[in-house]
This record gives sequence, structure tokens and C-alpha cells, in this order.
Amino acid sequence: MLVLQNMKGDGPAYLAQWLAREGIAMDLRMALAGDALPADLSGHAALAVLGGEMSANDPLPELRATERLIALGFETGVPVIGHCLGGQLMARALGARVVASPLPEIGWQAIQMLPGAEREAWFGPEPTQHVMHWHNEAFELPAGAVCLGTNAACAVQAFAYGPHLGMQFHIEVNDEKLGRWSASRDPAYLRAQQSHPDTVHTGDVIRAGTVAFLQAQQRLADRVYARWWSARR
Repeated sequence: MLVLQNMKGDGPAYLAQWLAREGIAMDLRMALAGDALPADLSGHAALAVLGGEMSANDPLPELRATERLIALGFETGVPVIGHCLGGQLMARALGARVVASPLPEIGWQAIQMLPGAEREAWFGPEPTQHVMHWHNEAFELPAGAVCLGTNAACAVQAFAYGPHLGMQFHIEVNDEKLGRWSASRDPAYLRAQQSHPDTVHTGDVIRAGTVAFLQAQQRLADRVYARWWSARR
């Protein structure tokens, strides 16, 4: 199973834990650190694309190579799952735009799950989920995709496209990753806390949300990853 990591501090975390628990071998590649990406997806049963602080629209050859592999997944039926930037690259590969999010989201945010069989197959029957976000841009809904969740800050929080799932949030986080993220002193993050206090949370608020919501999100991740993995041919 192929996992594409876009930046050093944004590894597979809980996804790696889930794969290890299920006995699934992980082929982890980070092109921006010099790892060669495969020419195709032969030999890989599924593809996961992680997040990153860059824009999906940045003219980086590594991002375009990732889009090419995503498009191959769509063409060949290899199930693709995208987390935040990964979901944005999926949307681009389907011809949708990635634009500035109406509001930035950093922290634990509630999303309203939309009715329908696709949403229940991926996320279960609960009408609301609290999930971890860190994004300033967002994808528009690709043609042929089904929107699965929404909130006031970001109209399309997740979409399904056949056996593929793009998410605007981070179901792969674990305690270690959240500890690092919540301790960030990045100036842009600190400014965003002041300009958007409702949707950009402080480190203390993120840590409190981790206590309240992480366990439930990891059970949700178990469901999502099992659904994604089960779609392989």
C-alpha cells in the first residue's frame, strides 16, 4: 500500500498504526525529501495521500507527480484516500478548483454529515462529527463526486468519487502529531488566531479538544480506512 507524504512534519501517524494493526505493508514515499515516486500503481493495492503546508496550486513538480498517481488510481480502480492537501490534490486531478477557504480552520471543528448511502458507508449514521482541521484553502466539489459533509466555514468537507474519498480534515492525527501541532508558534498561525478566533483555535483549545474528541475520531478513522481498503481489487 502506497502512502505519499508531502512534508516532514506530517507523517501517517494513526494511519500507520491502523495499517500495522491490520498487517498491511506500507510503502512510504516523500518526494520533497528526495524519494522517487513510482511510475505507476502496479504492485500497490491502494493509495493514501497526506497533508502539507504548501498550496495544492503551488508549481511544485512533486505535487504534479502526486496528481498523476492519483489520476492513475481513478483510471485503474486503485482506491485513493486524501487527507487535507491530499484531498485537494484529488479534487484538482478531477478538474475541480482549490481556492481560499471561506474561513480558515485550525482545530477541532464540527461538520454536519449530509444524508445518503455514500455518507453512511464512509462515516456512519451520526449526523455530526468533530474532526481535526488545519487548512487555509479548500476544494470545490468535483464533477461526478458526492459531497458528504459541510459546515459554515467550508461548504465541501469531504467527497466520495466511486471508491475514492477526499477529506478537508485530518483523521490520521494521533497524540504525538497533535502535541507538535498545538505547540506551533508559526507567526501566520498566531495571526490567524487573532483574526479568526472562532475557527482558528489556540494550542490550549486544541489540546482540550484532543481529550474530548480524539478517541472518537480514531474510531471514525478505523471505519473510514476499512471502507477504503475494502474497495481494492
